[in-house]
Amino acid sequence: MTEAHDNVTKVAKDYYDSGDADNFYFQIWGGEDIHVGLYQSDEEPIADASRRTVEVMADKVGLGPETRMLDIGAGYGGAARHLTKRHDLKDVVALNLSVTQNERDRQMNGAAGLGDRIRVVDAAFEDIPEGDGQFDVVWCQDSILHSGNKPKVFQEVFRVLKPGGRFIFTDPMQADDCPEGVLGPVLARIHLEEMGSFAKYRRIAQELGLREVEVEDHSHQLPRHYGRVKQELEKNYDVLRKTCSETYLENMKKGLQHWVDAGNAGHLAWGILHFQKPA
Repeated sequence: MTEAHDNVTKVAKDYYDSGDADNFYFQIWGGEDIHVGLYQSDEEPIADASRRTVEVMADKVGLGPETRMLDIGAGYGGAARHLTKRHDLKDVVALNLSVTQNERDRQMNGAAGLGDRIRVVDAAFEDIPEGDGQFDVVWCQDSILHSGNKPKVFQEVFRVLKPGGRFIFTDPMQADDCPEGVLGPVLARIHLEEMGSFAKYRRIAQELGLREVEVEDHSHQLPRHYGRVKQELEKNYDVLRKTCSETYLENMKKGLQHWVDAGNAGHLAWGILHFQKPA
């Protein structure tokens, strides 16, 4: 790994391990799914819209008791728990960089009686500590943007997939036609120099030999989601101040507004991307 990549990885890990970030995400998203939702209305609860994303993605890949699944960038593990229960999965790996999130994940898995079916791994998705050809499905929600080496993430996914295995993910991205220089405030918030895009991810996948199954553009959901998060932050501000610093909360409000503005301007993209390794 390069020094630049190591720095991006450290920034992401330090951020999600921080008390401010952990308390904010755990309280606002309910400690389950911390990803973008598929909303049916502007007032819908974040948790309901987020769970809908999981359901829609799951229906595309055909999960069952024999499916071995790897969730990369698993956060608090809400998707893995829900899918394990709904589809009677027996062997799931939830890989995540944040030790703090992973500890909560393990505790919740145990409380749900799933500790023997979901293995939580402290690792980066640019260096997956699993053998070649091990998984039927690799799953990821809104995490690849934090990588400083996105092609390496795809290479690792390709390596650990079984022949015929599926890679399904969502990610906040820049629009394919995004003008140069307009995403400065958004990139500063996530400490990155660039984002992925539909075109970039399609190109990386094609170069590896992954077959495109389906790409769904749901870009209008991105500003809707960040707007909902900002509303919840403002509504729960006094409660959040008990566990999050005021500086963090004020910066979060500004950062969320940058995402909303860039999304409404058509400079950001989001959707579900589904690829398959050749059999």
